[in-house]
Amino acid sequence: MSFIVLMMGVLLDEKDLQKLIVIGDRILIKPKVPQSKTKSGLYLPPGVNENEKVQIGYVLKVGPGYPIPAVSDIDEPWKNSSEEPKYVPLQPKEGDQAVYLQSSAIEIEFNKEKYIVVPQSAILLLLRDDGLFE
Repeated sequence: MSFIVLMMGVLLDEKDLQKLIVIGDRILIKPKVPQSKTKSGLYLPPGVNENEKVQIGYVLKVGPGYPIPAVSDIDEPWKNSSEEPKYVPLQPKEGDQAVYLQSSAIEIEFNKEKYIVVPQSAILLLLRDDGLFE
């Protein structure tokens, strides 16, 4: 897979979103399409909402979480030692709507679509509707 670094993001040359693996405490978000009209009816030029400090988007993928250091049982050699890493899971789940800080976001372009990668600490609030995708 090749990639080209852009000014404010990364352009990935790949076709399948399922091949992306989110690492650690990171979350992949599809930004919500901003409204182009204010409540009073004024039309906003493109890009105005992108400069806001807080953005909204949909959680597409979630990393495994924060790694937990391995505990060595030297005093108990009869126990099976597993080398599998363990993680503290993250709060966001696929399908959640997330309100996140734009200043912590990394923008990537994938299949000509814009996506955002943010650490869990940049997410201010989640909206989870379990019946949304049923």
